[in-house]
Amino acid sequence: MVFPIRESIRISIRALLANKARSFLTMLGIIIGVGAVVLIISLGAGAQSLILDQIKSTGSNLIGVLPGKSESDGPPATVMGIAITTLVAEDMEAIKKLPHVV
Repeated sequence: MVFPIRESIRISIRALLANKARSFLTMLGIIIGVGAVVLIISLGAGAQSLILDQIKSTGSNLIGVLPGKSESDGPPATVMGIAITTLVAEDMEAIKKLPHVV
C-alpha cells in the first residue's frame, strides 16, 4: 500500500502535534548538537589561524638555541625538522660577531 505524499505529510503533522513535548525536545537536541559541532569547528579553525599567524610573524630568519642536553624521549628531532648540534664557546664568539644578532 503506497500513501500519496499529501497523506504522508498529514499523518506526520498530526503525529508532531499529538506529541508536542517529545517533538520540542527532539528539535532542541538537534539544534544543540548542530550548534556544538559548528562551535567546535569554528574554535579549531580560529586557533589554527592564530597559531599560523604567530608562526608567520616570527619570521624565517630566527634560530633558537636552548641550553642543556637533548631529551631522548619523544620523536626524533629530525622528524620534526629540527637539527640538533653541539655548540662550543668558539661558536658563540663567532655568532656574536655577526650583524643583526641579539
